[in-house]
Amino acid sequence: MAARKKPAQPGDRVLGFDPGAAHDAGLAFIGHIRSPWSPGDCPRNLTAARKTGKGARVELRPGYGPGLEGLEPGQHVILIYWLDRDRRDLIAQQPHGDDAPRGTFALRSPVRPNPLGLACVRITALDAAAGVMEIDAVDAFDGTPLLDIKPWRPGIDMPAGI
Repeated sequence: MAARKKPAQPGDRVLGFDPGAAHDAGLAFIGHIRSPWSPGDCPRNLTAARKTGKGARVELRPGYGPGLEGLEPGQHVILIYWLDRDRRDLIAQQPHGDDAPRGTFALRSPVRPNPLGLACVRITALDAAAGVMEIDAVDAFDGTPLLDIKPWRPGIDMPAGI
């Protein structure tokens, strides 16, 4: 899908180049996220998505289903997905409700040079043979391309002292 070019807001700073024009790495989409969300009604973050009570589904492309073996309902996983519908050229942004712009790397905005989304979700149902995983919630549009799934590990994925 083509990136939607939302206009820059006061305080936003635009890069002088298109990060999407560089081809530094090859990525393969392993599937897609099926969610109830579309542009205009998607929650701003995973906390807000969970509050709606609406789950989502991960559908893997043929051949990737065996990669789900060893996962089980109730377990948490990290989804890494490609935010394919936003601009990529803002290096500083004016967040809604903030007084001053901040650097893109200080924000969780989907507008970034490499539009990667990351969500820690809970598996609610799983069918590895079909390559399908139901999840508790997600803050991604329906059809968002999926790059990877990683198991969440408390001793690894949680900073010390938390």
